[in-house]
Formats: sequence, C-alpha cells, structure tokens
Amino acid sequence: MKKHLAWLCLLLFLGLEGCKTVRKPRTTPRDFGPMGLRREMRAVWIATVDNIDWPSRKNLSPEEQREEFIRILDTHKRTGINAVFVQVRAAADAFYAKSEEPWSEWLTGKQGKAPEPFYDPMEFMIEECHRRGMEFHAWLNLNRAAHRATKSIASDNVGRRHPEWVFEYDGYKLFNFGLPEVREYITGITSNIVKNYDVDGIHFDDYFYPYTVTGQTLKDEEAFRQYGARFRNKDDWRRDNIDKLIKQISDAISAEKSYVKFGISPFGVWRNRKDDPSGSATEAGQTSYDNLFADTKKWMKAGWIDYMVPQIYFSTKHDKVPFKTLTAWWLQHTYGRHLYIGQGAYKVGTQEKDRAWVSAAEFPNQMRFIRLNPEITGSAFFSSKSLIANKMGHADSLRTNFYKEPAFPPTMPWKDRITPLTPRNLQATDTRNGVELRWTAPEPARDGDRAHYYAVYRYSDDETPRLLAACYEGQTRALDRTALRNRRYTYAITALDRLHNESEAVLTSVMVRSSVRASKK
Repeated sequence: MKKHLAWLCLLLFLGLEGCKTVRKPRTTPRDFGPMGLRREMRAVWIATVDNIDWPSRKNLSPEEQREEFIRILDTHKRTGINAVFVQVRAAADAFYAKSEEPWSEWLTGKQGKAPEPFYDPMEFMIEECHRRGMEFHAWLNLNRAAHRATKSIASDNVGRRHPEWVFEYDGYKLFNFGLPEVREYITGITSNIVKNYDVDGIHFDDYFYPYTVTGQTLKDEEAFRQYGARFRNKDDWRRDNIDKLIKQISDAISAEKSYVKFGISPFGVWRNRKDDPSGSATEAGQTSYDNLFADTKKWMKAGWIDYMVPQIYFSTKHDKVPFKTLTAWWLQHTYGRHLYIGQGAYKVGTQEKDRAWVSAAEFPNQMRFIRLNPEITGSAFFSSKSLIANKMGHADSLRTNFYKEPAFPPTMPWKDRITPLTPRNLQATDTRNGVELRWTAPEPARDGDRAHYYAVYRYSDDETPRLLAACYEGQTRALDRTALRNRRYTYAITALDRLHNESEAVLTSVMVRSSVRASKK
C-alpha cells in the first residue's frame, strides 16, 4: 500500500489551484511556504457518543466499522478537511485497546466487550488519517462516568470501582472534580493516550461542570468542606479545580511528547459584559465561567493550551449572541495561541426560532467573516454527519470556494520553530507516463526532528508556484501526470516536520518532451 501511495501522492491536490501569469518565476523558499500556501486548521468533529457519527450503529462488524470510517475520511478529504477530532472517550469508556477503562458500548453494543475479531480502532484511525495527511486529535469527554443514554455499565467502570468519585446530575453520573484523586485519574487516562498512540493532539469539549439545570444540585458539598477552606465561595473553588486539572493535563502532555497539541472547545461565551466588563457584548443564558466553572480565557492567557475552539453555534442574526459579535470578542483574547472557530454545521437548514439558519447565505457569510480576520487560524465543524449531509450546499461552498486551495495546518512556534533541513538530490525525469520526481530525505534538523512529510510544488514561465501534493509516510518519489508537452517546469520540494515547519526548497528544472499530454494553444 505504501509503495502504491508513493506514486500517487501527487494526486492529492491535482487541479485544486489554477495558474496565474507572473512576470518572473519565484524561487525563494519562502514563496513555497506560508506566503504561497494558506496555513489553516480545517477540522471536523467525529462524535461517537450514542453513535452520532461513527460507528453509525452498535452492531457493525469491525470490518464494517473500518470501511465506514474510511468513507468518512475520504469524503472530508475531498471537502478540504485536514484534521479530525475523534471522540475516543465518551463516558469513562474507550474506543481504543490500551486503556484501563472498558470498551465503549457504542462500539461493540455492550460496555466492556472487545471488538470481534479484535482490532484497535484508534490505531487504525490514526494510520488512515496520517496516510491522507490529516491530523488526528483524540477527543475525550472529561466529566461523564456514565451518559444518560448508557444502556450498559461494565463492572470495571470507574464509577462502579469508585462510587465516591461521582455524583448524579440530570440523569448523568459525573466526576467530582473537587477530589484530587479524580483529577489525577483523568490526567493519567489522558497521558496514557499520548504515551501509547501517535496522536497529533488531545482535545476536550465544553463539558466541565455540567450546564445548570433548574431544580438540580451539584452534590459536592463534602468535597468543598474538605478542600475548599481557602476559597471565599464554592464557585471560585470549582473554577480552581478545573484550572488545576487543565494545568496538570497540559504539563503531562508536554512531558510525554512535546509536539502533541492540546486544545479545548468550550461553550462560546466566556462571560457576558453585564456580569464582567471584560466579557462579550452578549446575553447568553449560561456562560462557561459562571455555569461550567471553566475560566477558558485564563487558560489561553496562561499558555496552558495550544488552541481554543469556542463553540460559536449562533447565527449572524442571533438576537442575544450574534456570531460576529462573539467571534470578534475572541479575537481580542488569543494571547498568541491559535483560535479556531467552532461552527454549527448541524444547524444549517434547520427550522428553529433563529430563522437565519434557513438561509443558504448564513454559512458562507460566517466563513467570509472568518477570512476577514487573519488572527483566526481555522475552523472546526460539528459534526461529521452534518457536514457530509451538505444541507443547502454548505459543504460544497467549502470544497469549491473556501477550501478550494489546499492548506497545511498553521505552525506553533511556541512549541517548535526550528525548520527541517532541505531535501537533497532532487531529480526530475521526463517519461512517457509523466515527470518522475525522486529526492533524498534530509538529515535531522538541529533539534533532532526528521522530515515528517514533503510538499511538492511546480511552476513554469507562465504560472505561479503551485502545490501539487504532499507526500507522507516517508515517500521520496512521485509522478506528475499533469505536465504538458513542450514546456519547461521547475519543481521544488520542501520538507515539513510534525508541527508543519517548512524547510528551504530544493529545485530542479526539466523540459517535457515525452509526456502524453499536449499543451493547449
């Protein structure tokens, strides 16, 4: 399979960029990197809880699960997606083998039951993502020991092994974050994934303390009496509990693998301005800070996380939380970290009080506003099946417009700013099947990093440098079947590391005589 892909790596991006006339061919390495190619996170959430996205139902065989996941990836790849946030822990369970928590019922039909025949879904998913040049972020739910949709709870579920760690709220069994041993446990679960799997990132959603439900009470009074003496109120204590957990996890990830990203997708509103002068000009009924006890702005400012994906699932015409107003607030609170916008693809075309979603213009208008602000470095869409459903052509607008040109994820210089060394010995050979390219991998950079993948660019006298493909899995050869006869082309190869830092380019030129395609006059 890898040998086959080596010859097909140029097909990944063929036809995605048009040709423009330029006065002079550009050969500086910078033109083959961020200045010549958009850097943007283009992510989608793949939810597993209650079989929202994958697997589509509990009784799929492992083979059917794999086939279904591949179809999902291929569809998103065509749309232009370059990263997936896959829910691998939905309720103190696991969609992966190397875990002390039981297998998820939404994978096999019964919590604790292993796939038959056996396979490790996360290993499989990571391999398929990386084969397509897509980042894999392991998405964990923090607060649930049992979902209210849970049909079976295994005997080794942590909520059964440690009933003193959980309390019930609104039909859920939730972790008591006020207990140090709970925070240690969740940190260990997260660190174990980083240690044992080749993930690109760890990702948490908006579930910290639960959303407030009228008539329900958080049963953490005993923990507060034991650990909250130095706090003036329980709310501040709860926020400190989550602060400690986020910092612990951040440190554990960095200690295990420094290149693994840590990101969070909170409820979109940190605080309303009426409650805090530094809050957003919104009127949300609940906020992350006041109801979920998650001080998300603090985490960004402290540098504990690498990216924030606020869930701005509101339309541009929402009467209390307008999309543009809230997005603009987040632009003022990036603190040098990445800001991606969580967009509600599931709302497109829905009939609800907010009538803006029935307009085909709503989704493209949000994308245009994002593009007006270069400080926003990407988007993530909830969720996979909604993006694939393509209501009102919203996914088509990505494929044919906003994501028409390919993009690599943005770099994270606070994690790694050292670029790889330049590939060597680039050769271009004119053959009857196309221009064959071969090159040699560079030596490790001064930080020890090797090339993680390669970018292949091409230009001629009448076209700008064009990204033809990215070659993954150590591929150092490719075939350009789109070269036209009787043209001289310059090819450039750059190396990129795990965090997408790009090297200088190695260049070579070739006059095409043998290609089967003739130039258009």
